[in-house]
Amino acid sequence: MHTGTQLYRLDNPVRDYAWGSRTTIADLQGRPSPTATPEAEVWIGTHPSAPSRIAGGTDLLKEIEADRAGLLGPAHDRLPFLLKILAVAEPLSIQVHPDAGQAHRGFAREEALGIPLDAPTRNYRDDWPKPELVYAVTTFDALCGFRAPEAAARLLRRLDGPRLRRVADILEQGGPESALGSLNEWPVADRPALVAEIGEAAVTGGGPDPAHRAAAMIATHHPQDPGVVASLLFNLITLQPGEALYTAPRTIHAYLRGTAIEIMASSDNVLRGGLTGKHIDQSELKAVTDFTPARPEVLEPRPLATGEELYATPAPQFQLTRLRPRPHIGIPAPGPSAILCLEGFLHVTRGDATELLSPGEALFVPYEGAGPLVIEGEGLGFRASVPCGRS
Repeated sequence: MHTGTQLYRLDNPVRDYAWGSRTTIADLQGRPSPTATPEAEVWIGTHPSAPSRIAGGTDLLKEIEADRAGLLGPAHDRLPFLLKILAVAEPLSIQVHPDAGQAHRGFAREEALGIPLDAPTRNYRDDWPKPELVYAVTTFDALCGFRAPEAAARLLRRLDGPRLRRVADILEQGGPESALGSLNEWPVADRPALVAEIGEAAVTGGGPDPAHRAAAMIATHHPQDPGVVASLLFNLITLQPGEALYTAPRTIHAYLRGTAIEIMASSDNVLRGGLTGKHIDQSELKAVTDFTPARPEVLEPRPLATGEELYATPAPQFQLTRLRPRPHIGIPAPGPSAILCLEGFLHVTRGDATELLSPGEALFVPYEGAGPLVIEGEGLGFRASVPCGRS
């Protein structure tokens, strides 16, 4: 154990999903690139499937289990957030995450049925909701929430294919739920023809609307997946560097391309709705998803008295602040939290402990510790923490 340690330098796992980049994360961390496999995410936290390790020691999850009160404080029985670096080179699956009640009921139901946690048909791998926030490091494209049906129908009709007109008719008559359901149930043999009706946009990357161009890009990766057409049902959001997007539970979404910092509740509950070869549980997808059309707000930061910049969300499990020391940041009650350096360097001090962070490096700050956290340096970073008074 590291009892009494003020700062824990971390070694963080890199996840090599197929949609990742062969250069982005390696370049950030100063490793040779391109890498042998696509690297999609860096995980900073204690999620059981890939917990961070304390440099030179055990993994952070085991350390917390050995001293929960000292590292997390009295309000938490687990580290409630997971911080990530995302390198999105290809579109992720269309997906939605449950709210707290849905996660609790769904997990209990599947446990009672005896479905193994690693079964491909398992929907709920834990009993937690999964709100998310992404901060754009580069220009970052995402689909999030449903467009107004009339706007989505216009996009479908403008491409003028008989199958797309049929989807538009379903959308106008039955709304987004009926349209998405019809696409997920589309006959397998006819799916290539359906996607091909994206037309010239699918061939040239052109089209009269950015949503058509996004669908064209998605089609190059998923030429037989009706999720290409479903993308026209959703809001297309393009974040510029420094902007952020909050995705509440029950909100359908997919990340398309770009580099981002992501923070979420530490959960692995995913209901997929397209652009995937994995299991799609159509009935559970409908039960979890909020089909109310709404365009999400793009978030800008607001300054805090500590010197941090906050991206405010209603999520009780996490809070993300941007760190740009000018000349320093002082946080009187910093733990439990994680600090990630993205650019330059950050000099982090607490009591008699000090660490220097370079790009891609991270620290865990425990609940117990002497004195405030002081951050200095010529760099850019982020602090993941829990909103004051929430658990």
